[in-house]
Amino acid sequence: MSILWDEIPIHVIDFEGSPQCGIVEYGVVSLRGAKIERFHTRLCRPKAAIPRNEQALHRIDGEIAKREDPFLAEWDLFAGLRETGPLAAHFASAENSMLKSAFPYPRLSPDWVKPSQKIALWGPWLDTGGLYRDFGDDGTSLKLEDLVLRHELQDDLDALAEKCCPSDRCVYHCALYDALASALLLINYSQELCDDRPTLRQLVARSQGSAEKRQEVEQQRLF
Repeated sequence: MSILWDEIPIHVIDFEGSPQCGIVEYGVVSLRGAKIERFHTRLCRPKAAIPRNEQALHRIDGEIAKREDPFLAEWDLFAGLRETGPLAAHFASAENSMLKSAFPYPRLSPDWVKPSQKIALWGPWLDTGGLYRDFGDDGTSLKLEDLVLRHELQDDLDALAEKCCPSDRCVYHCALYDALASALLLINYSQELCDDRPTLRQLVARSQGSAEKRQEVEQQRLF
């Protein structure tokens, strides 16, 4: 039987950084249904100097970040998250690539789409960018901020950020703030835009970027 989306934790993540300097900030929001159970965030020591254009976007001071432990110190956190539930992000391919650049594989963990199987992959991912592709006219922006505004979630996001985020990291392009935004989009989609409580399989399938990949996930129920 397929697992319903609100029966186990879903861990919504966001990273700030780049291949050059690595992950310089992470944010994690652990959901069970519409309830936030836990959240984590911190700055991380960069692998190289943070370029000025990146600092202008995420406003992370490289000299301050140098005082922190590197992201590699978070293996147990992220491997543990993957063992307890699926990961989610807004356009998750970026988060998947950055996570794999630090930790190529997690510990052997449940597939969650096929819960009887275990795999050593960070996916399958829930992708809030993919989930919202079918809502709105063609060409409608799927940027995180635009979706939050379009679905009238900005006030809820700011209220959560005031409780959860560092006081100087309560804007877009801050990792925990963006993770909270993506978490709200996931809740909104699952509660307001679905006719019934969706299963994890359905959310993973609808997260895919093409009809062929969606069908591939849906057909996994046959095996």
